[in-house]
Amino acid sequence: MRKYLYAIILLASIISCDVLDVEPYNTIPASEAFKNAADLERGILGAYSSLQSLSYYGRTYSIFADLAADNLVHPDNATAVAYAEVDNNVILPENSSVDGIWSSIYDGINVANNVISKVDGIPGLTQTQKDQARAELYFIRALHHFNLLNYFGPVPIKTFPTAGLADINVGRDNTDAVYQQIIEDLLYAAAHLPSTGSKIRATGLAADALLARVYLYKKDYTQAAASAFKVITSGTYSLLPDYEAVFASEENGESIFEIDFTALDRNRIAEYNFPLAENGRGEVAPAPDLVSGYAPNDQRFAATYAYSGTAPYVIKYDDLSTGADNFIVIRYAEMYLIRAEANIHLEGNILTIKDDINQVRNRAGLGDVTASTYTDLLLAIENERRLEFAFEGHRWFDLVRTGRAVDVLPTVTSINQTLFPIPLSELLTNTNPEMYQNPGY
Repeated sequence: MRKYLYAIILLASIISCDVLDVEPYNTIPASEAFKNAADLERGILGAYSSLQSLSYYGRTYSIFADLAADNLVHPDNATAVAYAEVDNNVILPENSSVDGIWSSIYDGINVANNVISKVDGIPGLTQTQKDQARAELYFIRALHHFNLLNYFGPVPIKTFPTAGLADINVGRDNTDAVYQQIIEDLLYAAAHLPSTGSKIRATGLAADALLARVYLYKKDYTQAAASAFKVITSGTYSLLPDYEAVFASEENGESIFEIDFTALDRNRIAEYNFPLAENGRGEVAPAPDLVSGYAPNDQRFAATYAYSGTAPYVIKYDDLSTGADNFIVIRYAEMYLIRAEANIHLEGNILTIKDDINQVRNRAGLGDVTASTYTDLLLAIENERRLEFAFEGHRWFDLVRTGRAVDVLPTVTSINQTLFPIPLSELLTNTNPEMYQNPGY
């Protein structure tokens, strides 16, 4: 019997993105796979395809980051029980959507690791080509590990392919170790990838931008400020004058890294945000206090909401018919707010900090920030991030990383609720004693 190279790659390779002009294999026999550079490109394409999963950037991952916080609510007439649990922050370990996040990300890590393991054995590649291929895959792997860390806390670090049942019994690595692996992968990516290129492929500056976010979450504020500074001063990106334009066109000048979706490889973000009256499923709706929190002249409002009768709904990603909206993972505006927040913690110059915040506010049609103390500026940034990045998958992580979730969210009464439960399916199949449940579940 012929052995096939890891089913997850084969399935992912069926999905064709518009980023390459090579056709992915439907199946890749192990005896034939990865013989040349074109095969490697197909493998890298499979690694990117993992990001499109409906449990991941295709729907659930980003929606839950607003639903668990105070940006989205699960309406009374909605039907998804898994979403109701997240909205109420009473999540069961058997929650199928949370299980989907965990499994889709680890599937993606395994795809990346499988392709990484083949790079050195491909003939005809220069060392630079090998380094760049590894760097692109390391970026993807770092993003996966970072996203797992933010929802679940300490998680198993996977840097080698899962080849058999013995490889699934792994324990959770501590938070510092996970951060170390993420940072090592991104530093390699930043050093070996071209600075610029397609926004739907990893670049050196995309790695720097993700590092800025990682360092901020890790509370390494010196490195966060430095990484954001590198991206800001690169001259590569700019704030678009019109906020609505950020989401009206793909790979625009503000986007740093985005997930490619097409009519063939669709997302279901609009479907879950649009109400029944607008032919959506209406599983989530914007929280009333968020909708009322915009200043009357805030240009972000019209780009974010539409009304069905008197009820607002989210239109930031609005391609209901084909689900072909690309999802922006990192954009330039975040770099200003990361640098500002990091410099507050470093007790930097207040005027400089305010100038970074004002870059974002002024583009939205608002006046300069009025806060003038470090404490008040942190709260101003918290609010600015809520409005600027609404429904882009930031709010829950912002409140958790700053320790503000218990203070801000009425459904979060314990620090234990700031991590999602490890899925029951993982606990039942993984017999390693260091694979344990998060407290409170």
